[in-house]
This record gives sequence, structure tokens and C-alpha cells, in this order.
Amino acid sequence: MTNSEDKDLFQAAMEDVTPLSTRADTQWLKSPSVRTRQAPYDETQLDNPLLSGNLTLVPLATPLEYKAEGIQQGVLDKLRLGKYKQDASLNLLRQPVEACRRTLYTFMLQAEQHNFRNLLIIHGKGREDRSHANVVRSYLDRWLQQFEHVQAFCSAQPQHGGSGACYVALRKSEQARLDNRERHAKRSR
Repeated sequence: MTNSEDKDLFQAAMEDVTPLSTRADTQWLKSPSVRTRQAPYDETQLDNPLLSGNLTLVPLATPLEYKAEGIQQGVLDKLRLGKYKQDASLNLLRQPVEACRRTLYTFMLQAEQHNFRNLLIIHGKGREDRSHANVVRSYLDRWLQQFEHVQAFCSAQPQHGGSGACYVALRKSEQARLDNRERHAKRSR
């Protein structure tokens, strides 16, 4: 096709079209904004027990720290010093609280499925107690304690984000315990 053929086809297609009148009562509407696509439906969120609301902010000067009942102080001390190698990390910087809640829940389920033991969660630092980063940090303090496989967590070392991140230690899975028993049983024979 050449340009003249294209022009003839266009003219034929537009033959019965009449231009709009330019009257004062004609309203020109803005084109609709592009809607953001919703995240696909995630079945893992159906059982998400992590709650938002009624938050008590953790002061910035207070480091995050938690140790489940029965966990030795030495485990928390080694975790605080960054002695454990991180198996995975999660970045929650500048995400809305609800997105952080969903992401954290999915991340923790995956960590448990993959038998990860040590995690690094980056939540950011704020300059004041009411900053968004401190709100996320305060929620993180509450949410991590709700997971029964979390045995301890604390603020990270400066090279891993300092007070803007935290280390999380998870309990061994039942499969990891069985593997350890087998390994140690073979040594004693």
C-alpha cells in the first residue's frame, strides 16, 4: 500500500463523520486516569493473623529485642552480634503498612517452608517516633512475636542496617531436628 491508498481508505471510512460543534456549553472531560492493577488474589492471606491498628509506638531510642520463653540468653547475644549467617532478607522500606503486613506474612511462611533459620528484615529508620519507618518498626515488633516459630529477634549490626533492620532467629523445623539426630547418631556408632 502506498500513502495515497491509505489516505483513500481513511477518507472512505470517515465519509459519514461530522465534526463536533465548538459551542460554549460543550464540556471536554479529562481522559480517565490509568487505574493501578490490584495485586492478584493471594490465598495465603486468608489466614493472615497479623493485625494492624491499636499500635503502641516503640520509642526510637529503644532497640527491638525479643526472646521467646525457653530460649537461652546466649542465642540472643549471638544474634545481636550478627554471628549467624542470614538465609534470607526482606526489604520493607517505604511500603505502606498493609503491604508490609501482607509481605511479612508471606515471607515468614516461605522461610518456614524452606527451613530457614536466620532472617534479616529491613524496615528503615525514622528521625522521630511518629515517622513511617518507626510505625512499621513498631508493627514489626508486634507481628514477629505472633509467629510461633520465631524464637528471637533484635536490632541489626550497623553493617546490616543498624536500628533500621532486625535479625530474626527461627526455630528448627521438625525435619531439621530429625536430620540432626541422624547425623549425631551416625557419629556415636
